[in-house]
Amino acid sequence: MRTTAVERPAPAPGTATAARRRRVVGLGILAGILVAAAAVSLAVGTRALGPAEVWHGLFAAPDPDQRLTEIRLIVQTVRVPRTVLAIVAGIALGIGGALIQGYTRNPIADTGLLGVNSGASFAVVTAIAVFGLTDPFQYVWSAFLGAGLAGAVVFGLASIGRGAGNPLTLALAGQGVTVFLAAVTTAVALSDQASLNALRFWNAGSVAGAGFDVIRPVTAFIAVGLVLALTTLPAVNLLNLGDDVARALGVNTALSRTVGIAAVTLLAGAATAACGPIAFLGLMVAHVARYLTGPDYRWLVPYAGLLGAVVLLVCDIVGRVVVRPGELDAGIVVALLGAPFFAGLVWRGKFKNT
Repeated sequence: MRTTAVERPAPAPGTATAARRRRVVGLGILAGILVAAAAVSLAVGTRALGPAEVWHGLFAAPDPDQRLTEIRLIVQTVRVPRTVLAIVAGIALGIGGALIQGYTRNPIADTGLLGVNSGASFAVVTAIAVFGLTDPFQYVWSAFLGAGLAGAVVFGLASIGRGAGNPLTLALAGQGVTVFLAAVTTAVALSDQASLNALRFWNAGSVAGAGFDVIRPVTAFIAVGLVLALTTLPAVNLLNLGDDVARALGVNTALSRTVGIAAVTLLAGAATAACGPIAFLGLMVAHVARYLTGPDYRWLVPYAGLLGAVVLLVCDIVGRVVVRPGELDAGIVVALLGAPFFAGLVWRGKFKNT
């Protein structure tokens, strides 16, 4: 017996146009907030700089005045790379968090589900304890390699057996690999003091200290991940209706999920390699983006990217201000400010449904 699908009434053209206009305006507002936060990031630090000094540090020619030379060095070699990395990593983690929730149909999933964070941590301590690497630039490549391999192992385990391709299988495989790598990382770090010291600093999650020699290759990998992510957005919308429905509508679910997981691994792996694990960011901004845009990933993903950049940059600025003359790492501030905010958002959502 053939069944017929129940057709839903299409939204009125005026309603759809108004919703699209609101979303475009929202993106413009987020972009404006990001630009303002970047300007503040260039001015705020152990040494506060005024607008004229920031402008000089960015664009003025070399000056014999020692004070102006110091300002140029502060702006160009410290604050510009730090600001750029916060924006790039925030975009990557925000989009990665939104995509992993879409591909797993799990509202509490984040990029750590793929073992990216634990794989990067394991690679860092191994590089130090086994190979004697001491240059932070070498940490980045080790961490990226570890994150990529962990993501590949998780996806490979989830692609075999009876539950192949099942989002639950992916979550279980990710949890298993994460726990295993975390245990091995702890064992290696406790047996080597240099590894333990580096891991404690790296695990805090920070956008400080990286130069453009790190940012350029990381940005290249993130750009590839963004391209892959954008090509799969229509498929993510259909996959969220269920695999059977998606296949009936012509989606190659295995290929779409493979490309999507590869995109998430590139995005989260590159960001984690450069900054260390920034816990909770992708999970939080994905839910905020969904609250603002609805479930359409063609809008949700750009919102999540901009929100991720804004949140990480603002948290880095807050970390420079609250404990002057010292600093709190951005990853710590994200957890301290993000967890209560997210809990309030969840409570508000439940309250509205009661």
